[in-house]
Amino acid sequence: EDSDYLNCPMTKAEYLNFINALREGDVHEGKEWDAVPYFNGCLPIEVMAARGKDTLRFGPMKPIGLVDPRSGERPYAVVQLRREDRAGQMWNLVGFQTRLRIGEQERVFQLIPGLGSCEFLRWGSIHRNSYLNFPSCLTLYGSLEDRSDLIFAGQITGVEGYTESAASGILAGVNMCRLLSGKTPVVPPATTMLGGLFRYLRESKPSGFQPMNSNWGLVDPLARRIKNKSERRKLLADRAASHFSEWMADNGIEVIAFDVSVPVGIS
Repeated sequence: EDSDYLNCPMTKAEYLNFINALREGDVHEGKEWDAVPYFNGCLPIEVMAARGKDTLRFGPMKPIGLVDPRSGERPYAVVQLRREDRAGQMWNLVGFQTRLRIGEQERVFQLIPGLGSCEFLRWGSIHRNSYLNFPSCLTLYGSLEDRSDLIFAGQITGVEGYTESAASGILAGVNMCRLLSGKTPVVPPATTMLGGLFRYLRESKPSGFQPMNSNWGLVDPLARRIKNKSERRKLLADRAASHFSEWMADNGIEVIAFDVSVPVGIS
C-alpha cells in the first residue's frame, strides 16, 4: 500500500468494453492551427484504440510481469496509476494522453476496474512537444549553422526522454567549453547510444523528422550476427562503454568525481 504505483487489472471482457468506449468517445478536435501530426511515441489513447483492439494492451496497458493476486494469473490488460502526492490521495493514469471531452473522460475512465467512484482532480490533455528540425537547421553537435556558439540541448533538439535530454545537455556543455578554449566540438561515435542518437538527429530526412528515444537500433550493428537478444545487447553495451571511454580520453574529457554524501550549503 506504500507503493508509488497501483495496477488496475482487466479481464478480456472489461478491456474490450473499455476499447469500444474509447472509440465511441466524443473528441475535442482543437483549432485549425493545432492540427499538427502526433508523435508516434506519445499518441492519444483514443488514437491508439482506433488503430486496433490489441494496440493498447501491447502498449501502455501491457500486462507483462504482472500477476492478478485474485486469480494468480497474468491479467488480459492493465492500467497503471502513478502516485502524485505523499499521502497517496492523488494518482495519475500513466500513458493516458487524450483529447476526449471532459464528460467523456469521466464516463470512459470510470470503466477502469477500481475507478468507478473516483473523483477527477485534473482532466487529461495532449502534451505539446515543440522542437527544431535538427537535420535542416542545426550542425552535427546541435548549434545553429551560422552561430557555432549557440548550442541547443534537450527536448527542443528532437531527443525524447529525461536521460536523453540530460545527456544532450552535458554534451552541449562539453562542446561550449571546447569552443571557448579554441577547440573543435565533438560528438561520440555511433557505436555509443549518444553518438547514435545524434547521428539520427543529423541524418534524418527533414521532411519526416520526428523526436527519438534512445534505442539499440540507433547504434552501429555488431560485426557478427547474435540471435540471443540479451547476449546481443550486452555486447552492444560493453562495446559502447569501451568506445565512449576511448572517445573521452582521445578528446581530453575527464570525469570529475565528488562526494555526494557531503551536504552543500549556500552561505
